[in-house]
Amino acid sequence: MTDTTTEPAPLLKEIFNRERLNHFARETAAIHPSFDGERFLALASHGLDELSIMQRMRQIALSFHAVLPGPFEKNIEILRALAPRINHGFASITLSEYVALHGHDHFDLSMQALAYFTRFGSSEFAIRHFLLKDMPRTLAVMQGWSMDDNEHVRRLCSEGCRPRLPWSFQLKELIADPSPVATILDNLKSDPSLYVRKSVANNLNDITKDHPDWVLEKLSRWDQTDARTAWIMKQALRTLIKKGDTRALHVFGAGHEPELKVEIFSVTPSSLKLGGAVKISTKLTSTGSEPQKLVIDYAVHYVKKAGGTSKKVFKWKELTLVPDGNVELSISRAIRDFTTRTHYAGQHLVELIVNGEVLATGAFDITR
Repeated sequence: MTDTTTEPAPLLKEIFNRERLNHFARETAAIHPSFDGERFLALASHGLDELSIMQRMRQIALSFHAVLPGPFEKNIEILRALAPRINHGFASITLSEYVALHGHDHFDLSMQALAYFTRFGSSEFAIRHFLLKDMPRTLAVMQGWSMDDNEHVRRLCSEGCRPRLPWSFQLKELIADPSPVATILDNLKSDPSLYVRKSVANNLNDITKDHPDWVLEKLSRWDQTDARTAWIMKQALRTLIKKGDTRALHVFGAGHEPELKVEIFSVTPSSLKLGGAVKISTKLTSTGSEPQKLVIDYAVHYVKKAGGTSKKVFKWKELTLVPDGNVELSISRAIRDFTTRTHYAGQHLVELIVNGEVLATGAFDITR
């Protein structure tokens, strides 16, 4: 009989586990033989089990500082030699963290180090400390990086200055006024690297949460006939489109009121237990006299623990429907708990949304 039991995925913080600490110690000693690996391990592993991934990353950077010989210039030389020897990309961000913690009195050298370290993992968290301390000077360097030949350096420009970067502190100054990053975003608006384009789109999507008009005005001046630029624009406006923002929908020719007949909209089964799946189906027929661009979404109003509901919009389909044409769509959605969502018993409203308009509703009950 085959054992189908699967082990749970390791926690992200285990990227910085004791095995990796030993790896850091061995590789650093190979570069700098006088490196006190035992002291480093004692410091870096202190209380490790209780620390989050970012706390572990910082503790390792502090441990390097405590054990490396110094001064900063010498330590950076050692860490630069260490970077290509680290056996995990994300793990190398502890080198950038070292710069964030100890490099503010060595600005030029720190910028050079971050541009180098980002090629092996990312310096996106570290650069924010320099933005916080001296934004004009740091952004001036980042604008130069936006023209770099290396895609990792170019991505650092847009990812590092995201106003609401996950796992990092917010850049309140850029939340209040995003204009200082305009040149960086313009320089990268048709970048050949998807890795970079995703970052540019995420930066702009962050900005739409506080300054939608600023983003829409900027994108109105971009060349949508460029496929790379158009991709960024669509991803940048995804939050506004999910909200049914007519201005954002107009950018992609879907800002008009849909001329449709909803032939079918069904949500089945009407009642299910946690662990099951809901099937959402629809049939739409055009009643318009011209072809029409349609952005079709659906929303689920999830029941919250304290009562009430929380609406979540999901992308479904984008298409052009000719006069008298019809389209049938169906999608299945698992109803099980995730780390980001806990389901509660009760009636869950489901909405069919086309070009920001709610055209039909259904519901399902979760029972315990």
